[in-house]
Amino acid sequence: FTAAAPNRTWVMDFTYVRSWAGWVYVAFVVDVFAQRIVAWNAATTKDVDLVMTPIRMAIWQLARDGRPVVPGQLIGHADAGSQYTAMRFTEHLDLEGIRPSIGSVGDAYDALMECVIGLYKTECIRTTVSHDGPYRNVHDVEYATAGWVDWYNQRRLHSSLGYLTPAEFEQAHYVALNREPEPV
Repeated sequence: FTAAAPNRTWVMDFTYVRSWAGWVYVAFVVDVFAQRIVAWNAATTKDVDLVMTPIRMAIWQLARDGRPVVPGQLIGHADAGSQYTAMRFTEHLDLEGIRPSIGSVGDAYDALMECVIGLYKTECIRTTVSHDGPYRNVHDVEYATAGWVDWYNQRRLHSSLGYLTPAEFEQAHYVALNREPEPV
C-alpha cells in the first residue's frame, strides 16, 4: 500500500499511555507516502477532539508550507472507532475537503498505523531514552512524544524508504517535481 504523492492518503489512530495521573491518549496522523507523522495530539480524554486536533494541526501546517489540501484529493483513513465515525469528525473532514475512509478488519492502512504505534510504544514509551522514569501526567507524555516524533520524522532511517528518513523521502519527491530541465 502506497500513495502516489504526499498528502493523498493519511492514516489515523490513537493509543493509550499509562501515567500516574491516569490514562493519556495519543492520536497520530501519518502520511502514507513517506510514512511521516504529520500531526499528533495527547489528551486525558478520548473524545472527538482527541482525533480532530491533529487533523487541524496538519491542515494548518500544510497551508503554512504553501501546500494546502486540495479538496477531494486527500483520503483520511481510520479504523471504525467511535471518534472517527462521529458525525462531528466526518463533517469536519468534509469541510476541509478530506474524503473519509473507514477500515475493515486486517486492512493494510490499519496495519501501517499499528506499525507506527508499535514503534512509538517500543522506542518512546517503554524505554528511558525519551523519558527518565514513569510518566507522571499528560505533560510528561507530550514532552516524550514531541521528541520521538521529531526523531522519527527527521533522523530515523526507514528500510521501506530506501534507508531515508520520512522527511528526506518527502523532500526528494518535491525536489524531483521542481527539477530544472537539463540543457540539450
